[in-house]
Amino acid sequence: MKTIGLIGGMSWESSLEYYRLLNQFTKNKLGEPHSAEIIMYSVDFARFEKMQHKGKWDEIAVEMIDIARKLKDAGAELLLICTNTMHKLAPAIEKEVDIQLIHIADTTGEAILSQGLNTVGLLGTNFTMTEDFYKERLKKKYNIDVIIPEAADREIIHDIIYTELISGIIKKNSLNRFQDIIKILKERGAEGVILGCTEIPLLVKEEDSSLPIFNTMEIHAKKAIEQALSD
Repeated sequence: MKTIGLIGGMSWESSLEYYRLLNQFTKNKLGEPHSAEIIMYSVDFARFEKMQHKGKWDEIAVEMIDIARKLKDAGAELLLICTNTMHKLAPAIEKEVDIQLIHIADTTGEAILSQGLNTVGLLGTNFTMTEDFYKERLKKKYNIDVIIPEAADREIIHDIIYTELISGIIKKNSLNRFQDIIKILKERGAEGVILGCTEIPLLVKEEDSSLPIFNTMEIHAKKAIEQALSD
C-alpha cells in the first residue's frame, strides 16, 4: 500500500471527511481491520482564505510547494490536495515536487465520462467556477462542456461556502438555494452537476438534486485508494 499525503485544512470540515472516506474505501477493498496509510499536513485556513481573496496566489503557491515537499520527505508517495480551488496551483506543485499528484478534475472527468455525459454544471467557489484551471482541463482532456451559474448565483454559492460550510454550518435555506440553482443549470442543458467544492457535499446529497451529482471529494478519495493499492 502506498502512503497518501494530504494537504488539508481547507477547510478541516471537508478534510475530516476525506480521512473518513480514504479509510472506508480501504476497508471496503481489503476488509477489517485495514486502514489507509496517510500523512496529513493541515493548514490554518484563515491565512489562506485571506490570501485567496487578495489574489496572492504566488504566495500561496510557495507555501503549497513547501508543504508538498514536506509530505514527500515524510514518506508520502501520492499527493492529494483536499480542495478543488487549490488545484489552481497543481501545475506549480507538479513542476517543483517529484511526487504523483492525483488531480481532482481528472478523477471527476473520468467519472463523468463513465456515466456517458458530456455537458455538466459546475458549482464551487468563484475561483473554481470562473477561472480556466478547472473548466478548461475538463474540456481539453475529456471534451466535457461545463455550464456555470450566472453571476448573482455564483455570489450566493461562494458566500455560502465561505460563511457557512467551511465552518460546518448547514442551513435548510442554503440547501434550497443550491437546489434552485441546480434546476436552472438543468434548464440550460446540464446533464449532471459537479459539486466542485469539497464542502458542498456536506450540504447537498444525491437525493437533494434534480440532476445526477458528482461528489468530487468522494470521487477523488476513491481514486486515491485505487492508486495506493495498485502494483
